[in-house]
Amino acid sequence: MTGQVRTVDGRVAGRRGQATRQKLLDCLSEMLSSSPYRDVKVIDVARKAGTSPATFYQYFPDVEGAVLEIAEQMATEGAGLTELLEGRTWAGKAGWQTAQELVDGFLEFWRRNDAILRVVDLGAAEGDKRFYKIRMKILNSVNNSLAQSITELQAKGRIDKDVNPAAIAGSLVAMLAAVASHQKGFSSWGVKQAELKPNLALLVHLGVTGKKPTK
Repeated sequence: MTGQVRTVDGRVAGRRGQATRQKLLDCLSEMLSSSPYRDVKVIDVARKAGTSPATFYQYFPDVEGAVLEIAEQMATEGAGLTELLEGRTWAGKAGWQTAQELVDGFLEFWRRNDAILRVVDLGAAEGDKRFYKIRMKILNSVNNSLAQSITELQAKGRIDKDVNPAAIAGSLVAMLAAVASHQKGFSSWGVKQAELKPNLALLVHLGVTGKKPTK
């Protein structure tokens, strides 16, 4: 970890303190992948990190505070999803590649952060504005770029002028998020991961361009 990190009481943590703090976050992340969020206790996180609850409380007010820190770090990483659309075209075969790479990158991000995203989704669904804000930060990184792409296509006369770019982009991103959070469930419907991606990419391409892709 780099940069200035402070303890709960405002002191600047040294290199060793920063390492301890990050280890606590790493252990908590690992525990969230196998335990329900509300079952995780401070004493369990501290024990797994090889330290004490008192040390945990030096850096975080409670488990929820530490979870929010992990979620914020993930949201910062998620903002990079916008790179999947920057400078990309939706014309011809390149447009089909854009749709595929967007789907692949989005699903991979969700798989990599599945545990913390489940907690974020739960908090947002329960009306916690902190978790809702984090969720929207992640989704907006794709939504805004996608809406801009649709607006540009509209300006070039390549899609209907009556299309609302924000509505289309928001619908597509909501679909991506729903599918990404349900990836394991598709197997129970007889859908393999290798089959899911191209079909999802097809829906994205159709939604953005209104046309079947050129493969």
